[in-house]
Amino acid sequence: MAATGPMARKPRWARGLAGFGVAAAWIGASVMAAAVAIVFTAVLVVIALLASALIVLATVVLRASRPARHVAPDLAHHAGGHSWVAYGPS
Repeated sequence: MAATGPMARKPRWARGLAGFGVAAAWIGASVMAAAVAIVFTAVLVVIALLASALIVLATVVLRASRPARHVAPDLAHHAGGHSWVAYGPS
């Protein structure tokens, strides 16, 4: 049974050359896909770093904008037993 289709009339060297072209195209596409995957991963890493820096900066800003806790002055101190010594601003 004779071969039919577009490869039927081509000489043997042309079929080998076509196979080489197909292999080169597959290799080129694989290399390009790997490069795109590496670039995409690098972009995701940069986005994650910037997001974490933004979260840290927001935390620092929120802590700085919060008023300091007011500590009530100690107006008396326990001297022992039931005795307290009162003092404070005069």
